[in-house]
Amino acid sequence: MEPILTQDGTPTLFHPGYGEAYHPRQGALVQARRLYLEKTLTHLHPAPRVLEVGLGLLVNFRVTLESTLGRGVYLRYWAVEREPLPREVLARVRLPLPRAEEVFAEILKGWPNAYFLGPWGELRILFGEVETLALPQDWATAVYLDPFSPRVNPGPWSLPVLKGLHRALRRGGRLATYSAQGVFRRALKEAGFALHRVPGVGKREWTVGIALKPPPG
Repeated sequence: MEPILTQDGTPTLFHPGYGEAYHPRQGALVQARRLYLEKTLTHLHPAPRVLEVGLGLLVNFRVTLESTLGRGVYLRYWAVEREPLPREVLARVRLPLPRAEEVFAEILKGWPNAYFLGPWGELRILFGEVETLALPQDWATAVYLDPFSPRVNPGPWSLPVLKGLHRALRRGGRLATYSAQGVFRRALKEAGFALHRVPGVGKREWTVGIALKPPPG
């Protein structure tokens, strides 16, 4: 897979198996910052704990890390990844994030280890399908739901997974995703999330779910 440039000048990759790119054409950084980092309020949180579904090119992780490093905040980050990319492929996807790229270079040396720890924080990777993995309970301040789309990869968007993500969130925690699919949004509400439609970039809407009450049994 060769990197392709998005409109904000940052690279992404096209996955031939799913027939989709890892990021929208409007920009990998734009989506990571405006949707995942900001719509979950992670850019303001004093002790963020992020759970990501779909680690991919580690763009969301690096954008979040750049934010926490700039604020002097310790980051705890768990991520689910079914198909980890080879080190040499990831190394070709560099971003204009000077603090985070230093950490990323160290992570690449140990890739694909499942755990990385440093003065910046920790990154723990759960390799496998999110439908079968044990997720942390009452742990996350934010969930980044960023797998390939429901059309080509329905499992991570299913009701049982969304209920598990609700249980993983602390009360008041936020889930953000690029998908505005109706079936998914109805499942999100059924899983116990308060649903919010927010303006998107390059598309009309993104979706935010807030865990305001205990998940349904």
